[in-house]
Amino acid sequence: MEFSHLLIEKQDGIAVLTVNSPKTLNALNSRIIADLECALYELELDAEVKVIVLTGAGKAFVAGADIKEMAAMGSTEGHQFGLKGQRMILSMARMETPVIAAVNGFALGGGLELALACDFIYVSDKAKLGFPEVTLGIIPGFGGTQNLARRIGSAKAGELIMTGKMIDAAKAEAWGIANEVFPADELLDKAMATAKQICSVGTLAVSYAKNALIAGLDMTREDGFRYEAALFGVLFGSEDQKEGMNAFVEKRKADFKGQ
Repeated sequence: MEFSHLLIEKQDGIAVLTVNSPKTLNALNSRIIADLECALYELELDAEVKVIVLTGAGKAFVAGADIKEMAAMGSTEGHQFGLKGQRMILSMARMETPVIAAVNGFALGGGLELALACDFIYVSDKAKLGFPEVTLGIIPGFGGTQNLARRIGSAKAGELIMTGKMIDAAKAEAWGIANEVFPADELLDKAMATAKQICSVGTLAVSYAKNALIAGLDMTREDGFRYEAALFGVLFGSEDQKEGMNAFVEKRKADFKGQ
């Protein structure tokens, strides 16, 4: 399926998904949100895709939601718009396929929420991140208050959300929002290198690890341990586990099939 403001390139198990509306700094309107949800669903169903790298065209990753569209909304429309964005964000957390954010520029509001829904966040040294919603008289509506607090704690999250300020890449890394900062011209290559490394290991193990990590955030530690043990045990019935361990014993490279 083709999308008017998304580009998808696939190579060696990696799909690069680019939000491609540079004239609006890739702002998220209703159409782009729906297209992103659909594109991610299609990539999740594609057995050849093991990792997704998400980035933006031009000088922005995603500079926020479309303010022109939101300005005309009332309470009901605003609520529905927020739910639409949240549905897309939550669908990313439920995906078995890992998603790496390559934040090449502005990641503001809905753009930062989109990045926070990814499994890793790599940022360009030119990136600017923030939640400017309070300067518009609203709050983050696509899960930002929840996901940021879970990532860096309520105090730092509150400072960013309640001031509406932007922070640079170095501070984003120091605060724990970004995994790592790279020069702008190296960002995508570094994200692809990590994606290739993920492609080289057990596909089932990666998807189960993601599941355990995300599900465990909403469990007690003991329940999380039990859930981890259950997934750990299930993997011992997989072909990938047999291949991986046999390859180790036989001192050869494993050939994982995702089964």
